[in-house]
Amino acid sequence: QVQLVESGGGSVPAGGSLRLSCAVSERTFTSYTMGWFRQAPGRERHIVSAIKWSSGRVYYADSVKGRFTISRDSTKNMVFLEMNSLKPEDTAVYYCAAAVDVSARIPTATDEYDYWGQGTQVTVSS
Repeated sequence: QVQLVESGGGSVPAGGSLRLSCAVSERTFTSYTMGWFRQAPGRERHIVSAIKWSSGRVYYADSVKGRFTISRDSTKNMVFLEMNSLKPEDTAVYYCAAAVDVSARIPTATDEYDYWGQGTQVTVSS
């Protein structure tokens, strides 16, 4: 059973930065895609960014391109989301998720992901 634990959330003013971390329990973690999702109050959960663990190929939602950067550290089994130029509309609970790879495509839907963390709150004030 893969366990994911997020950290790094918090409250920042608009224009600020945060770095989210996701610790992954699985030791041999080569055939997964790791994703970051977010869910604002009253809204559906949707993808922010994802990375293929083996190749490092990445995906970004249009709303965060140029501001967010996803990365992974294979030696520490961790995934990161560096968030810069934060906006109030980035306020949400952010979730780390893992999808077992079934193709070369990067999955983007919530139902394509098999494991989820508990979430971490990010609040951006105007």
